[in-house]
Amino acid sequence: MDDHESPLLSKESSLSSSSSSVVASSFKWILKVVMSVIFVAWVVFLVMYPGKLGDGIVTNWRAVSSNTLFGTTGSMFLIFSGPILVISVLASLYLIISGEEKVFTKKKISKFPRFRLWTFPVLVDGPFGVVSAAEFLGIMIFSVFFLWAIYAYTMRDLDLLDLFHVLPKDRSMLLLEITGLRFGMIGLLCMVFLFLPISRGSILLRLVDIPFEHATKYHVWLGHITMAFFSFHGLCYVVAWTVQGRLLELIFEWKAIGIAVLPGVISLVAGLLMWATSLQYVRKHYFELFFYTHQLYVVFVVFLALHVGDYLFSIVAGGIFLFILDRFLRFCQSRRTVDVISAKSFPCGTLELVLSKPPNMRYNALSFVFLQVRELSWLQWHPFSVSSSPLDGKHHVAVLIKVLGGWTAKLRDQLSKLYEAENQDQLLSPLSYPKITTCVEGPYGHESPYHLAYENLVLVAGGIGISPFFAIISDILHRKRDGKACLPKNVLVIWAVKNSDELSLLSSIDIPSICHSFSHKMNLEINIYVTRQSEPLLEDGMVHKMVNPSVKPRSNGCPMSVLVGTGDNIWSGLYLVSSTIGFVLMITLLDIFYINKFNITAWWYKGLLFVVCMVASVLIFGGLVVVFWNLWFEKAGEVEPNGHDKVTMNREELHNPSEELKGRDIGEDIQSFITTRYGTRPDFKEIFESLNGKWGSIDVGVIGKDELVAEKEKLLKEKEDKIASLQTEVSSLQGSSDSAKQLGKVQARVVELEKQVEVLRNFLEPKNKEKTSTEARTNEAVKKLTELNSSLDKSG
Repeated sequence: MDDHESPLLSKESSLSSSSSSVVASSFKWILKVVMSVIFVAWVVFLVMYPGKLGDGIVTNWRAVSSNTLFGTTGSMFLIFSGPILVISVLASLYLIISGEEKVFTKKKISKFPRFRLWTFPVLVDGPFGVVSAAEFLGIMIFSVFFLWAIYAYTMRDLDLLDLFHVLPKDRSMLLLEITGLRFGMIGLLCMVFLFLPISRGSILLRLVDIPFEHATKYHVWLGHITMAFFSFHGLCYVVAWTVQGRLLELIFEWKAIGIAVLPGVISLVAGLLMWATSLQYVRKHYFELFFYTHQLYVVFVVFLALHVGDYLFSIVAGGIFLFILDRFLRFCQSRRTVDVISAKSFPCGTLELVLSKPPNMRYNALSFVFLQVRELSWLQWHPFSVSSSPLDGKHHVAVLIKVLGGWTAKLRDQLSKLYEAENQDQLLSPLSYPKITTCVEGPYGHESPYHLAYENLVLVAGGIGISPFFAIISDILHRKRDGKACLPKNVLVIWAVKNSDELSLLSSIDIPSICHSFSHKMNLEINIYVTRQSEPLLEDGMVHKMVNPSVKPRSNGCPMSVLVGTGDNIWSGLYLVSSTIGFVLMITLLDIFYINKFNITAWWYKGLLFVVCMVASVLIFGGLVVVFWNLWFEKAGEVEPNGHDKVTMNREELHNPSEELKGRDIGEDIQSFITTRYGTRPDFKEIFESLNGKWGSIDVGVIGKDELVAEKEKLLKEKEDKIASLQTEVSSLQGSSDSAKQLGKVQARVVELEKQVEVLRNFLEPKNKEKTSTEARTNEAVKKLTELNSSLDKSG
């Protein structure tokens, strides 16, 4: 059987596992249905809650369950936070049954393009960035919910006012305070979801196969909405109390029974600081300010619990509890220092670090890690895509790092010191020898390797964005060589770089050595576009081999820790279940033997105890599982004594050439599937038309294209804005007597803009529904430039 033909697994193994797979598939289907029903019912309840029907359901539920062991707070926790924890436990069971290896089968080819809610872009340029059809639908649902909640609460508030016997002049102030209360309640309902997207190893994100880096934008959206409602909440009270002349009296109030105002003020201030520093401009230009300020989330959450008490805090406790679980696991993993097996620098200024990992660590070719280098900073963590496939070797994982900012420049300098120290090793004492002490969180990423689910792949990258595609190519080649499950037959890589020195990155993957007969098993093409050079330099023919020597930092034999949420499904499931059971047990025992026994009534104190129980259950019950988890894998996943030496050799020579390779010119093999074009950019219309001719009307997976197009759309808009600004400037200069010199400068700027718009026009070819708008905008931009040139010529 040919390696690339379907079925991808042998018939013998398929027959032997057919009965068990049927049972597993049936059980997975049941779990899916149960989780879907629970989730839909939970969301419907949250949507209904602001209305009279939802309030009635909660009132009846509280009356029935408040006399149980869980008490009033427990009843609220079960109905608001319980469902998401139950779904998490079922999701863990689902992933355990699913296992790690997935079988990809050939899909039926449709004559018509398929519409995918999760990937079809609806908005590509706007405040939300690139928005898919599913995300747009979610935005619309949330918008309808907000309007409905405001309307429902307003109707209830007007009815509620009739129950208060107040003077007409005080009626408006009372209505303002009640409205502020409602805004706070809507903010709490938004906060139910706020912490779910930022749990990096979240079982829920793995269930729906949304990686953390994609889910963070949901946290950003929810954060803006939540803080907007909390701000309105605080503003309503401030205005009402100011009018009443009681602002200073009430704002420092800390009630034992009821809402404690001062903790709410502290929580709101912390939230506003996080909100202000998370705005796009601040996050982009002052990232460290954003990062350090965001650590105020601890103050925000704790003082929110003191403000509202345990009863209302239990509404948002589920998502926060899952975040604490993830954060504790990340803390345990990141405490270990990880060996850097080797490190090297490429001519283009990119660095490669090869990190030690245990043989049993699970990840896929679409993963990324967070890296800390303690010699540079004890606080900074930076994410980097993994550039190696898990099939490259069981002892290592590699990352490529582009030198772009201060942290990466310091890392490059540290590597230079290491290289110098190796050359004068005998002259340095062990204490003065330079070190690289790294800590790693992850790997994180997609739960399933979706690059294996398509027969045809188009990989679009710019600059250092090629890193994950090296891992994808290597993964496919290894699977082709070893006969593992793998659908791709045709792979086209479109890589745009500024200068030819970036071509040296190709040396990080030795394709012929991985699978010397790959051309018989798949069609691989790498089209490189060097945009800032019109012709190749003399040394470009060997640029893929130009790599500085590797350095081998002194190590302690410590690989990455396996304590990661995306790691072993059984252990991560036990960690979740034990912590959840421990939390419920601690809350129940605390309620019976302390709160009820000693008649504890202070809301803020009960809220504090609730938070303490959340943290303590993770530390005690979850920590016990973490200890056994770590011991188990320390024993089962020890690194071989000479494992690092093998990795070092393989990263320099990758694979020992086979007998068939020894007499061949590998350079000729490389040039056979790599095409380099100078002074041009990729023309996607031409590319996809050629693919349609070569591959036919077939299903193609395009990775990276939407983000690239959205970036160019945004760039085109910036050019349009500059054109409008120049038009205004020309109009003001034409009536001036000494404007000749300034007009000359404007003329030069116009010429440059004309070139840039032409490049964008070549790039942004019509696609799908953007066809008409893209053509119209580019044509309008060229028209304006022509008019501007004519105007300048007349002025000259």
